[in-house]
Amino acid sequence: MKNNHQLGRILTRREVLALFRATGTAILVVGCTPKKSFSTQAQSNVAIQTSSTPACVVSPEQTEGPYFIDEKLKRSDIRSDPADGSVKEGVPLQLTLHLSFLESNACIPLVGAIVDVWHCDALGVYSDVTDRNFNTVGKKFLRGYQLTDAKGNVQFTTIYPGWYQGRTVHIHFKVRTNGRSGQSHEFTSQLYFDDAVSDRVYSQAPYASKGQRSLKNTDDRIFAGGGEQMLLKLTKNAQGYAATFDVGLQMT
Repeated sequence: MKNNHQLGRILTRREVLALFRATGTAILVVGCTPKKSFSTQAQSNVAIQTSSTPACVVSPEQTEGPYFIDEKLKRSDIRSDPADGSVKEGVPLQLTLHLSFLESNACIPLVGAIVDVWHCDALGVYSDVTDRNFNTVGKKFLRGYQLTDAKGNVQFTTIYPGWYQGRTVHIHFKVRTNGRSGQSHEFTSQLYFDDAVSDRVYSQAPYASKGQRSLKNTDDRIFAGGGEQMLLKLTKNAQGYAATFDVGLQMT
């Protein structure tokens, strides 16, 4: 597993491009902002900084885990199970991902990329898998993909994920697209939640029936590999929560 978080220094644009050519993979970056907005808290991250390029904080790739299934299920609302129409209960979450790529010293909307999202339900159960604690083969709740629109956006209506033994609260996502050369690129990572918000959510039904969670962010070994850069900033609304997260790709 790559961990750009551990590089811990500033790379020039030439060095980043050389790294990309050597690995043959896309580099995921988040938070494309003007250079003047680059803060000292990102000093431990790899950043692209020149006098004419945006400062984009590079985020580490993280494992897709054992539960990714390429369902090819195109939909925005992923709460329901197509097999029987049942809808997973939980605090509603409106998740927007904004994707861009670096070109001509700017972040350009990435159009037509496939973005998959998947996560467990309020009780820590994933769909369409066999696990030692459950068998949900044939179910497809809380899974789906969207294509980025003309502004590089995808939006998913889902629920606040639950927890399960050995992991902190998280959502998986995968980006698949083609570069200018026709070579396909894939990048997978995870999104995380503020522990205090999770504690409030888990005091409610149906989450509360599972009991007190066993692991928080700082104790999660995967979160330790750059999870701070992948924390969602949640906004409370009448239904539940909303969050927008910026993702950038360095591609050829």
